[in-house]
Amino acid sequence: MTKKKCVLLVIDSLGVGAAPDAKEYGDENANTFRNVSKSVGPLQLPTFDKLGFGQMTDIAGVPSINFSSVVGRLAEKSLGNDSTTGHWEIAGLVTNEAFKVFPDGFPEELISEVESKSGHTFIGNCHASGTEIINDLGNEHLETGALILYTSGDSVFQIAAHESILNISELYNVSEIAREVCDKFNIGRVIARPFKGKQNEFVRTYDRKDFGITPPGNTILQHLSESGYKNFGVGKISDLFGDEFLTDSVHTEGDTDGLNKLIGLLKKPEYDFYFVNLVDLDMVYGHREDPQGYYEGLKIIDSGLQKILEELNDDDLFLITGDHGTDPTDGKTDHSREYVPIVAYKNKIESKVIGDRSSFADIASTVCDFFEIQDIFDDGTSFYKAINNK
Repeated sequence: MTKKKCVLLVIDSLGVGAAPDAKEYGDENANTFRNVSKSVGPLQLPTFDKLGFGQMTDIAGVPSINFSSVVGRLAEKSLGNDSTTGHWEIAGLVTNEAFKVFPDGFPEELISEVESKSGHTFIGNCHASGTEIINDLGNEHLETGALILYTSGDSVFQIAAHESILNISELYNVSEIAREVCDKFNIGRVIARPFKGKQNEFVRTYDRKDFGITPPGNTILQHLSESGYKNFGVGKISDLFGDEFLTDSVHTEGDTDGLNKLIGLLKKPEYDFYFVNLVDLDMVYGHREDPQGYYEGLKIIDSGLQKILEELNDDDLFLITGDHGTDPTDGKTDHSREYVPIVAYKNKIESKVIGDRSSFADIASTVCDFFEIQDIFDDGTSFYKAINNK
């Protein structure tokens, strides 16, 4: 007998409207999905349409008049606007202390300690776009060997290095050293950013790796693992949560690769819970203020979503959400404080709109109900009854 499984897919940066507290973040006009459609023109995304995304916000070309899912929007309770806090809250852990950000660069004491312990020096140390800073400082980096350091509106300590200066293993080692130092400064992630090529043709590779803080409380991964279920992480899940409560995980090289790997796993399912992150909309298009590219990325995901639906058995549950917004039309290169979508799909499901909800943690509570284990997440409220046609 085929056992039931749950697939939780996080489409990184896919916001669907300004959150209730968006004004505090300067994001009262943000709406990633809607504004992409306004900028590019009517979108042709048949699977997003079928899954009800047009019920959440006004998306040109995606009316979702006839849809087959339970849909709504989730507001974030956690402070901050980071991928880490977003994913942690999806997994049931609300963060009451925001990670520290450094819009004017990192303090000298932090940099000096990392330099001393790693044996490498840094240039940059500023708020910057990753693609722009490697072009601005790439030649100096190649000439001097000094590593490029930069941050963003998120709590990130990003280290960029050309493959000819540091190989992947060496870059990861420097990042691990930086991670230990950054713990003292409450920095959410250290990100290794390898790149290759020559001046004006530098390109970042998919060997990026995030070094996050271990979650300071229980998550759905831990709860499922301790309840005897097997978890599989796809994409940067292991970077954000660690490996302790993942039965296995796989690195991905872009959204096409991530979708193909997930579909391959579902064809021969060995696990109970699949936690997936697709990062390209955020990393490749959102931060670069590229709405046309964002649309091209949405089309790739749209095709993959249809293939995932075809692999689901009647008892399976497919959940789709986001971790924050990154509106590529708002004139900023940082994340935007937005509602994220929640789509719940099962074969033969009765379509419903469950409206706006107050925490991403509702997802973790719903997963508990699906697997019939105790809901231990106080900040979450399950919507499983709406999915189960009750």
